[in-house]
Formats: sequence, C-alpha cells, structure tokens
Amino acid sequence: MRATPLKTAVVFAACIAVVTPAWAATPKVGAPAPALTVRTLDGQDIDLTHPSGKVVVVNIWATWCGPCRAEMPMLDTFSRAHAGVAFLLIGVSADRTRDKGDVRKVMSAFSYPAALLSEAKVAKLDEPRVLPLTYVIDKGGVVRAVLGGTGTPVTAQRLDEVVRPLL
Repeated sequence: MRATPLKTAVVFAACIAVVTPAWAATPKVGAPAPALTVRTLDGQDIDLTHPSGKVVVVNIWATWCGPCRAEMPMLDTFSRAHAGVAFLLIGVSADRTRDKGDVRKVMSAFSYPAALLSEAKVAKLDEPRVLPLTYVIDKGGVVRAVLGGTGTPVTAQRLDEVVRPLL
C-alpha cells in the first residue's frame, strides 16, 4: 500500500488528535511532576509521585503515530548514552490495553522501558492533545521542560540542551 498525501494527512491528524480522556492535570514547567505510577512491560514499577534522585524523561507515544515512531531511535540512543548516570527514560504508550502486543513488538527494538498509560495505577495528567509529547523531570521531581506537542519529533539537540544541565 502506497502512502498518499491524504493517507499521510490522516495519520498526522491522528497523532495530533488524541482524544481518550484519562488524565487530570496538565504538567507545568516549574511545578512538581504530576502523579504517574506505571508498571513497565518488563514488570518494573515506576512512580513519579516520589522524586527518584534521577532526571526522568517521560515520552508519551503511540504505535500508530508516525512522528512518535520517528523519534524513538534517537530516544534509544540518548538513553544508552546516559546509562549509568542518574537518568531514566520511559516511553508511555497511549495505545489501548488490547494493543499491548503491538507495543511490545515496537519496543523490542529499543532498550529503554515502556508502559501502557491505559494500565497506569495512577495517572493525574491531561490526555495529550498532540503526540509525541515528552516531559523532562529533574532529580527533585519538578517538571523542567515539556517538549513536543506539535506533531513533530523532538530532536537529539533539543533533548540534550534540556537534560544535560539537570544531570
């Protein structure tokens, strides 16, 4: 099946119009990170309600979002480059629980952990209106940047500019 401009526009619009309401507060730069407690696909519990002493990057994505998938190799490279320091990158998929197999398949190519938003134990964030969306949280649990939200992937340069000073 060949991609046409119409098909491309439909996929792009789908990445922009995520409409499943599930969260309750928009993270603001300078405010404490909102409650988010998830179990990763490999069984690790991650709880943003308690500062971890690590810089945490939360990337909200979906298997059906082209821009999300485009930035994932860069996120994986970034995560690998910062292994061993006080840093954690987690991909939180906006896919439905029934699509967990698809999420696992996509994530099998990457080294950073992933979880499903639909399986979050606590999620007090607004549902993102645009994917991909990335939150950078400092070691004390404060949101320091919100990247994306424009329907385009975040760049390695921009991520590095935000994360490096926090490490």
